[in-house]
Amino acid sequence: MTALPYVSTHAGKQFFFAHPAKSEIRLGDIAHSLSQICRFTGHTDQFYSVAQHCVLASYLVDPQHALHALMHDAAEAYVGDVSMPLKTLLPDYKEIEKSVEKAIFARFGLPEQIPHAIKHADLVMLATEKRDLMPNVTEDWAILDNIVPMGRKIHPLRSHQAKMLFLERFVELSHETHAREAV
Repeated sequence: MTALPYVSTHAGKQFFFAHPAKSEIRLGDIAHSLSQICRFTGHTDQFYSVAQHCVLASYLVDPQHALHALMHDAAEAYVGDVSMPLKTLLPDYKEIEKSVEKAIFARFGLPEQIPHAIKHADLVMLATEKRDLMPNVTEDWAILDNIVPMGRKIHPLRSHQAKMLFLERFVELSHETHAREAV
């Protein structure tokens, strides 16, 4: 009998890829893992985490989408950060990532479909990250045509700082969400 593939999390739990359940999703695991994963598969001038990317993206959208923006890359805590060009070659990976994303969004009461505003914010972040963190990359990226980077420069945080910022932003946004639901 073959064991189901899983990853052991920071909290010491097993996360099964074949059937991810929202009960297996832990905010602490997400924040910790995303703070340890470097954007662009590590090809940045200095370490810059997916957690910091998500926090910054959460400020680029209207408040009703901010929690979703914060969690838009949360699946990477379990499946890793695979570069977009490579993802296009891995249809099975994309299916697994979607399944994990669905469980995460269900866990935090978010819609399955990522709103267009978040996709746009992600592109703004991409343009800003390219400008600030990848100075040796000079070619144009077609996906960034007509995308204007943020006005301010990104200053990468250490992973423990990014983790705390992610958790603080989650508390701030989930509190606002629950307060809106109570009204």
